[in-house]
Amino acid sequence: MKGVRCFVALGANLGDPTATVKAALAALRDLPQTEMVAASSLYRTAPVGLTPGLTDQPDFINAVVEMIAVSPAPTFLAELFAIEARFGRQRDFATLVPNAPRTLDLDLLLYGDLVSHDAQLTLPHPRLHERAFVLAPLAEIAPLLIIPGLGAVSDLLAQCADQRIERLHP
Repeated sequence: MKGVRCFVALGANLGDPTATVKAALAALRDLPQTEMVAASSLYRTAPVGLTPGLTDQPDFINAVVEMIAVSPAPTFLAELFAIEARFGRQRDFATLVPNAPRTLDLDLLLYGDLVSHDAQLTLPHPRLHERAFVLAPLAEIAPLLIIPGLGAVSDLLAQCADQRIERLHP
C-alpha cells in the first residue's frame, strides 16, 4: 500500500484499560485505506501532567502503532477521533479538563515528516518528546526513528528516565 508512514499512541485508564487498548488496536487494523505495520507491547504507566484535583487516577495502559495511511492527516485524525467516540471518549470534556482520566485516547504522533502548527493539527505531537509512555513503545517498534525538529527517539527516551513505566508481557 502506498501512503504515509505515521505513528499513533493509544492510552486508557478507565474501565478495563487493557481490554480497551486491545479492542482499539483491532479497530485501527480495520480502518479503511490504512495498514498496520507494527504494534508495540502494552505498557503500564503512571499518569503524567496531572490537573490539580485530578491527581488520584488509576495507571494508564499505553501502546504505539505504526501505520501506513492513504488519507490526508486531518482526515486520518478525524478517523482516530471517531474510534475514540465509539469507546466513549468525550473530547469536549478533555478540552475543559486536560489530562483527565479517559476511556480511550488516540494521539496522532507523526504523519510522515509533516510539521503542522494549526488549530486542528499539531505535528509532531506537542508533548511526545516529554513522555516515556509514548517514547518507550515508540522506541520498541521504531528504535532508529528521528522525530522532526526533536531528535532521535532513543535520545528523547533517555531524558524521561525518571517516569515510571512497565512493559507488560502477554
